Amino acid sequence: MLDIYAQSRAFPDDERFGLTAHLRKSAISIPSNVAEGCGREGERELARFLSIAAGSASETEYQLLLARDLGYLSPDAHQKLDAQVREVRRMLKSFMQKLTPDG
Repeated sequence: MLDIYAQSRAFPDDERFGLTAHLRKSAISIPSNVAEGCGREGERELARFLSIAAGSASETEYQLLLARDLGYLSPDAHQKLDAQVREVRRMLKSFMQKLTPDG
């Protein structure tokens, strides 16, 4: 997620309270929800927060795509960041599956 902060520094100033803020918020929400879930009682609560983190990862993926389409991210930067977010989402899904009875 630190790479998202670094890349978004170059976004236009008029996006400071728009896409830049939303992208950073959704990106930081991923590990924040994992941490909060780990601090809760029981696997059910943890799974709920992991699900919220996965939703934030999907939101981040879209915002990265939008940033690329607007020309704020190069295709290479987008590909790198998108791959990182997809990997995190994959790990979240795997973790959630281990917590569920059907997993």
